[in-house]
Amino acid sequence: MIRLLGAGLLAALFFSSTFILNRSMSLEGGHWVWSASLRYLWMTVFLVAGPLLVGRGRLLLDALRLFRRHWFFWLVAGTIGFGVFYAGVTFAASYAPAWVVATTWQVTVLASPIILFAYGHRVPLRGLFFTALIFLGILLVNATQAEAADWRAMLLGGLPVLIAAFAYPIGLQMVWEARTGGHTNIPYIVDPILGDSFARVLLLTLGALPFWLITIVVTQPPPPTAGQWASTALVALLSGVIATSLFVYARHLARNAYELAAVDATQSAEVVFALIGETLLLGGALPGPLGIAGIGLTMLGLILYLLAQGQRQSTRA
Repeated sequence: MIRLLGAGLLAALFFSSTFILNRSMSLEGGHWVWSASLRYLWMTVFLVAGPLLVGRGRLLLDALRLFRRHWFFWLVAGTIGFGVFYAGVTFAASYAPAWVVATTWQVTVLASPIILFAYGHRVPLRGLFFTALIFLGILLVNATQAEAADWRAMLLGGLPVLIAAFAYPIGLQMVWEARTGGHTNIPYIVDPILGDSFARVLLLTLGALPFWLITIVVTQPPPPTAGQWASTALVALLSGVIATSLFVYARHLARNAYELAAVDATQSAEVVFALIGETLLLGGALPGPLGIAGIGLTMLGLILYLLAQGQRQSTRA
């Protein structure tokens, strides 16, 4: 369990760069479609070049073979988990500060148990309690800042992220269900390549590319700025490759719905990391006593997850 939470928290650290860099690109005049689509273009480059550079070309070939065998599944999972998810996050950055996007994104902590239940998994009530505790902490972190926020920005910066918060775990859970089997509407994919988190991210990225192509054609955005090329490359590396691989790795170490919900809950730390990053890089203010109390609640929820799981395993021993 410690390894799961550790990987999840490290992923949250790298994920937090998304909110800050997306907001920075928006303030510089970059269109949100390019901020999103260029990230996945860079991810494709990194994910294809990486195995070739380290002598793992076989992994790339196996992943492409698996994509061809189950292309429809990867298109659906990639469109939902990487397409709809990131479109909402980047669109919101055009209307709201990074802290608003990061805070609203934490709805995914509550969305995860709902999605697990929809897939037919049982989530223990104490897991829901700890999840609610974490989410309450996130609300407190930004309570004082929310009072001064513009309501139009809150709506346009919040609603798309609310949709994204459900889309991301839905897409990842589809892959988890495909690997473990037992779901009537999802193909049971038996292939050693799915044991590699890097390959899973590559497959989802390839599945999302048609979505981004269609989005560019439909919206017809102005050409990307020079800064967007560099910033999206950085987001792709930190958040798209490193963070996503760590997070997918942690989720696939999970042995049951309880551990899956615990890993998903580590994403709540993104708000803490985003606040620190925004303060240092964009001159934002640190939270007051109420915000500090919220951070404490968030950390308490994660610790309780760990302790409860340890007691559960001791009881079974």
